[in-house]
Amino acid sequence: MKFVTKSLIAGFVLTAGVAFASEATEPTVKARQDLMDTIAMNTKVLGEMAGGKTAYDAAAATAAKDALVAASAEIGAKFEPQATDPKTKAKAEIWTNWDDFLKKATALNAAATALDASSAETIGAGMGAVGGACKDCHSTYQM
Repeated sequence: MKFVTKSLIAGFVLTAGVAFASEATEPTVKARQDLMDTIAMNTKVLGEMAGGKTAYDAAAATAAKDALVAASAEIGAKFEPQATDPKTKAKAEIWTNWDDFLKKATALNAAATALDASSAETIGAGMGAVGGACKDCHSTYQM
């Protein structure tokens, strides 16, 4: 398994675990966290197939890709209402740099859409772009 794939899988597993452990109570923030959990969960499914941790399953890969594409398309709508909660990891810069935030969300959606889920190898080839888009946004807009 390539180091990049291992790193992506570890990062998504840790992110999902942190999100679950620090669940918000404010409904708008909770909805955003649920969306990010969906992205993390489906990215993990794909990453584990790409890395050989789980067997390639065409139906599961397609479902995970489709869920990732759909969830990433909702980022702008879920974050548009500015809301805070003590459990959020979202920085206020999201709303002061809204166009850049949307650009980063669009990049994730483009990477997810372009991902070829037809084999573990093609998934692996596309995971760098997905992980890179996640990291780019999280590095800027997540505490």
